[in-house]
Amino acid sequence: MALNREYDGKKMPWVNDTGSGVLSGQVVVVGALVCVALVDIPDGQRGDLAIDEVYSLPKITGPIGQGVDVYWLPTGDPVDGVAGTGAVTTSATGATPAGRTFALAGDGDATAMVKLNI
Repeated sequence: MALNREYDGKKMPWVNDTGSGVLSGQVVVVGALVCVALVDIPDGQRGDLAIDEVYSLPKITGPIGQGVDVYWLPTGDPVDGVAGTGAVTTSATGATPAGRTFALAGDGDATAMVKLNI
C-alpha cells in the first residue's frame, strides 16, 4: 500500500458546527459533496459522513429512471451546510449534485437509491 494513503475515500470526518444535532442517515452538504451522516452527530462533535456507496434518500414526486443524475434540493435554505429534510430531484436548479440513481424509483416510491458523488 502506498505510504501516502490517508483514507479509503468512502467516508470523511466532519465536525458539526451547525448549531443543532445531525441524525444518522441525514443528508449533510459539505462544499460540493452530498454526504450522509453515519451516526448521530451532536452540535460541536465530530462524526463520520459517507461520501460514497448507495443510500436511500427522499425523492421528489414522480419516477426517476435508473442511472439518472440527481441533485439534492433542500426544503429551505441550508443552515451551515446541513440540507435538512429535502429530496433528490433531476433538476439542477438550486440544488447540489448528489450522484446517480442506482435503480428505478417509481412514481409512488418515497425514496430513491442514490450512488453518492459520481
